[in-house]
Amino acid sequence: MTKQISEREIVLGILLEITKEGGYSHIVLRNTLEKYQYLDKKERAFITRVVEGTLEHLIEIDYIINQFSKVKVNKMKPVIRTIIRNSVYQIKYMDSVPNSAVCNEAVKLAEKKGFFQLKGFVNGVLRNIDRNVSNIQYPDKKNMVEYMSIKYSMPIWILEEWGKSYDFSVIERILQGFLEEKGTTIRCNLNKISKEELVEKLKKENVRVKEHAYLPYALEISGYNYLGDMESFREGDFQVQDISSMLVSEIADPKKEDYVIDVCSAPGGKALHMADKLGETGYVEARDLTDYKVSLIEDNIERSGMKNIRAVKQDALICDEESKEKADIVLADLPCSGLGVLGKKTDIKYKMTRETQQELKKLQRKILSVVQNYTKPGGTLVYSTCTINEEENIGNVRWFLKQYPQYQLVSVEDRLCDELKPSVKEGCLQLLPGIHNSDGFFIAKFRKD
Repeated sequence: MTKQISEREIVLGILLEITKEGGYSHIVLRNTLEKYQYLDKKERAFITRVVEGTLEHLIEIDYIINQFSKVKVNKMKPVIRTIIRNSVYQIKYMDSVPNSAVCNEAVKLAEKKGFFQLKGFVNGVLRNIDRNVSNIQYPDKKNMVEYMSIKYSMPIWILEEWGKSYDFSVIERILQGFLEEKGTTIRCNLNKISKEELVEKLKKENVRVKEHAYLPYALEISGYNYLGDMESFREGDFQVQDISSMLVSEIADPKKEDYVIDVCSAPGGKALHMADKLGETGYVEARDLTDYKVSLIEDNIERSGMKNIRAVKQDALICDEESKEKADIVLADLPCSGLGVLGKKTDIKYKMTRETQQELKKLQRKILSVVQNYTKPGGTLVYSTCTINEEENIGNVRWFLKQYPQYQLVSVEDRLCDELKPSVKEGCLQLLPGIHNSDGFFIAKFRKD
């Protein structure tokens, strides 16, 4: 059967949906790959790499294009701009396709999309970049913020914010960490299968597996084509979950028969982990705001086979009177700027602003003000975010302790492996990409008197 659409045309469609229509990269990419399930492993890998790579390096790519094009990037038609952008990524960062072929395919795609009159423009810009790509002039390191912004495609305002908390050497390691290729981290569902049994099962499915140093039930997998094709995934033997997210439940340390409320749960990884830790005892209520988010949790619950967990639609900003002082553990992994997971959700850095970050900080405090009511005396509240901005993290911890003196901060150190213990500051854990083998993440633990 002749393919109706090429990989490059699929790439173009995905990038336009993200950059022009505001779609989120991980969602658009996942939905597209599910739509074209007939694609083979090599084609899916090409699409994923070009989409993610183009977004990761977008500021640098635009900087390069503007050096060699009379028409600047922001003046180009969206389709032409997108074709040139992902072609420049391939020229600079991919050796699997000859640069001449990249240029030719870009010209063909421009023509196919109805821009016959711009074929020469596309060809000229890309050929010029191809000839000079090894001689690109970057900003001088004397201005480290400008240099890192272009070199690592990070908006200047984010670098300025991080500069308040971290040295440039640390920031550069974080930026490098975002660009490192990593496998998929998974958590073994220990109530269903042992880690050793899961490893053997994965190997039989031709999946590469290695153990993660931070937790004994965590694994990194790679070399698979599509999760849905894996029997071990369909049967709920494991949950895709970053190690940083697993550490939330590890730090929460649930005991048999505990009642747990997870207030912003979707897609439910932490809630399912808590249910797994409780064995067949206790009860976990996984809450979120919308029917769609609740359905995501329900899908994961069904696949896992867990019986001691339920998904519930509940607005975290509205106090549930019936839940007051009922929970042994409250998990509050709250909406945040997401700047710790840029290695997986690369477009967040282009969507986030200083103003939005401030609004999110206010939202976090509003939610904490509500959900702190649910913890019973002697119970635990765990606050976490997937960002590395101090205002949303330790700043909120200090605020919370002043507002709610009935809560005491409990150091998370005793629940961590030796490798992570030096990263505990003021009793809280801040994980940094490039420094740690994880996403950027923050975890604080409180006990209610």
